[in-house]
Amino acid sequence: MYLPKHFEENSRDDVFGLIRAYPFATFITHDGNELVVNHVPMLLDAAAGEFGILRCHVARANPLWKMLVGGIPAAAIFQGPHAYISPSWYVSKRETGKAVPTWNYAVVHAHGTPRVVDDAGWLLAHVTEMSALQEATQRQPWKVSDSPPDFIASMVKAIVGIEMPIARLEAKWKLSQNRIPADQEAIIAELGSRADDASKTMAAWVKHANQG
Repeated sequence: MYLPKHFEENSRDDVFGLIRAYPFATFITHDGNELVVNHVPMLLDAAAGEFGILRCHVARANPLWKMLVGGIPAAAIFQGPHAYISPSWYVSKRETGKAVPTWNYAVVHAHGTPRVVDDAGWLLAHVTEMSALQEATQRQPWKVSDSPPDFIASMVKAIVGIEMPIARLEAKWKLSQNRIPADQEAIIAELGSRADDASKTMAAWVKHANQG
């Protein structure tokens, strides 16, 4: 990933925060001939290993897990908030005319060598944790134990676990750090005034990145 120094994010808390807030990852590996891309929700265990461990599962019918048995490298991409930035918002544009459109975004790339976990106990604990995390915001949270044990057992048999110790993290926060403070303020104000949640979220991220 092209990563200019002023867009590099090194706060582990912030990087892990993005992974937890946007856990649906683009998971990329190679089968020896071409890139293989899957999309899976992942759980982060930040306390395990030097950089943490990512855990997920795929359908047993998905050929991905058989590729991973050989110990090939992979990357999980976590896409955070993003938004189009118009040059018409810049104070400096009105003064000099020297401005072009851009796109603000925050993204994390986690690299590692995945391993396959084909263990019913591990899988049951994994899906229980993942379900509890996602159901926590529901009015009536669903629990794995709400379903008949034999049904859950059959579902667990239909999946395979993947665990990837993170060997390297790359994080890019492209949030107008290269603009003058007046332009940053204008971006925050414009995005914050919009009705959609994505714009308001980006406004908050730009403010945090540049004003703390």
